[in-house]
Amino acid sequence: MLDSFAAAITKQDAAAAASLTSAQGAAVTQIGDTFDSIRAAAVSVKAGHLVEYSDDTATFDLSTTYDLGRGRTFISDTSGRARKLSSGWRIQWEPALLAAGLTVGGRLAAVRTDATPAPALLDRFGRPWMTLQPVNDIIIDPARTPDRRRSVGDLARIIAPIAPFVTERVIDARLAAGGSKPLTVVSLRDADMRTLAGDPNTVPGVSTRRGGALLVTDRRISSPLTLGATGYWQALRDATAGWQVQMIDADGTVRPLAGEQGPPAPNVPSTLDPGVQLRVNDSVVDVAQPATLAVFDATSGALLAAADNDAATAVGMSLTTPDTPGSTLGPVLAAVNGAAGGSASAAATLLHQLGVGVDFAVPGVMPPQSRPGTATVQTMAFDPAAQKVTALSMGALGVAMARGSSVAPFFLPGLPTKVSGGALGPVDRRIWDAVNAAMTATARTGDASDLVGAPGLRALVGTNGPMGPGWFVGIVGSQVVVIHCAGERSGSAALQVMQRFLRSVG
Repeated sequence: MLDSFAAAITKQDAAAAASLTSAQGAAVTQIGDTFDSIRAAAVSVKAGHLVEYSDDTATFDLSTTYDLGRGRTFISDTSGRARKLSSGWRIQWEPALLAAGLTVGGRLAAVRTDATPAPALLDRFGRPWMTLQPVNDIIIDPARTPDRRRSVGDLARIIAPIAPFVTERVIDARLAAGGSKPLTVVSLRDADMRTLAGDPNTVPGVSTRRGGALLVTDRRISSPLTLGATGYWQALRDATAGWQVQMIDADGTVRPLAGEQGPPAPNVPSTLDPGVQLRVNDSVVDVAQPATLAVFDATSGALLAAADNDAATAVGMSLTTPDTPGSTLGPVLAAVNGAAGGSASAAATLLHQLGVGVDFAVPGVMPPQSRPGTATVQTMAFDPAAQKVTALSMGALGVAMARGSSVAPFFLPGLPTKVSGGALGPVDRRIWDAVNAAMTATARTGDASDLVGAPGLRALVGTNGPMGPGWFVGIVGSQVVVIHCAGERSGSAALQVMQRFLRSVG
């Protein structure tokens, strides 16, 4: 009988284990709750010290090992009694069979623990850019309200002052998409909670769960770079997380039983420049068509800021979106072809020296629709065959022309960008002279000559026909500015964004 009980526990079959006890109903609930809460990858049970008595009773010891994964185990040593009935031997059910001291209604649980303080994401000046902050998840559970429509309407009205676009129709659609399961409608900071039009907890089926999230310290500093940076932060947090097995009594009392906590993770530096980020945010809203803007440090290749407008977000256009360069790279390709003397391999090498034709995997930079949790993602660079570039590869080109040698763009110092498909290096002098002359002419007398407020500007401007896309790559002062626009007259739109950037004050 004990072998059968041990086998059932090993299979995490609460019903089978409970059927071998004197109180199946109570046992199946408590055993099942523990299995659900401890979430063990595997369970093993060993029975020992079996002693049978003349009155058809027996005693025994149990040693239950919970494998929690990643080398984490919890061993519970207990003892119990059994009685021989007409139906066979049965375990005298006691909650303490699962863990010494466990009482009716209690359970074992394995929880993640995080060291404190939580790491912060820092800007290029070492100041906190994103920190772990308390948030309030407002959750609606359709199964807990007698009138779903009324609850949804009341909740939408209460959150309207802070989330006006999360309407009754939006909540209904999200509930339907989730199979009417509990839904986190919004997550709000403490300050946001004070602006609500009522207490959401008064709505039937609605509750508020306290938690934490990595949020910007200055709400004005919105950037698509927050997604990738948050992904790396979460990966770092996961890698340094600890664990704890707890005994949770029916009244909610928690008693730690075992576990380990690693040291807190260090703060994460980044190259984000808040002042520049404010300027790029202000600049991309100047046009209605999809537009992205990125600014790089001309000396190091560090990514200082990036922005995309709502139209770009709607079509999934980002720093890592490959697109056709059209005439923008005309001077570059002409110079490379002239210096290569008809050799395809020589042309590829010369392109690599400009920072194009290679792939960059930039830690902390993610394409749209990617889920956080991955520290690096592959981002496409210039493909000579398909004639595709990204804002990142155009930025690498601008930095190479500013420095005279190519370097990989990066965003999280200490985490090097992986470069594949070619070798970076010094720009061939003949090519640098030719491209520099073209960039200077474009700024002085060409398509970028109408821009004001950019002394010493050198630029490449071009489109891929009337419907775009349009590109602008400019070196101004210590920065390289890359603008990517889509749609009709996108070349003019890129220049419009650049002019707004030159006039903006961070």
